[in-house]
Amino acid sequence: MKKLIKGLFVAAGLLLTTQVVNAQQKFGHLNSDEIFSVMPEAKTVSTTIENLAKSKQGEIDKMIAEYQAKYKAAQEKEKTLSEANKAVVLKELETAQGELQDLQKRIEDARTKADKDLRDKQAELYPPLQQKVAAAINSISKEKGLAYVFDTAASQGFNNLVYFDGGEDLTAAVKAKLGISATAAPAANKPATGPAKKP
Repeated sequence: MKKLIKGLFVAAGLLLTTQVVNAQQKFGHLNSDEIFSVMPEAKTVSTTIENLAKSKQGEIDKMIAEYQAKYKAAQEKEKTLSEANKAVVLKELETAQGELQDLQKRIEDARTKADKDLRDKQAELYPPLQQKVAAAINSISKEKGLAYVFDTAASQGFNNLVYFDGGEDLTAAVKAKLGISATAAPAANKPATGPAKKP
C-alpha cells in the first residue's frame, strides 16, 4: 500500500513537472507577409519606393529615346553619303558616334545610380518598420508567455525564428563537438552555410 501511494505521488510529481516544463516551452507562429501587406506604414513605404523607381525609370527612358533618335538620325545621315560630300558626312557621323557613346555611358550610369538610390531608400525606410513589427512580436510573445515564435511567411523561408526567450543555446556545444575553439574568429568573406540538406 505504501508503495502504491508512493508511486501515485511520484506519478503526480512527474505529471506536474511535465506540465510546468510544457508551460515554459510554449510555441507560437505568425505570418509577417500578411502583417506587412496590411500595415499602413508599409503601404506608404512601398508606394514611396515604387514612385522613386518610376521616376528613375522615366529619366532613363528619356535618355533611351534621345539615344534612339540620334541613332536613327545617324543612320539617315549615312544614307546621304556620296563621293561629293564624303568628308563632311564622315565627320558628322564621327561626331554622332561620339555623342551616342557618351549617351550610352550616361544611360548605364543612370541605371547604376537608380539601383543604388532605390537600395539606399529601402535601407532608410524598411528598418524602422521591421523594428516596429519586432517590438510588437516581442511584446505579444512575452504577454502570452511564449518561448519561441516562428514566422511562417514564404518570404522568410516558412520557418524563421523571430522571437525566443529562454531555451538552451547549443552554439558552444556544437563548436566543441566539431573541435572548434570557443574563441575562434569567423572566417572573413565566406558565406554562412546552414545545415546540410539530405538529398
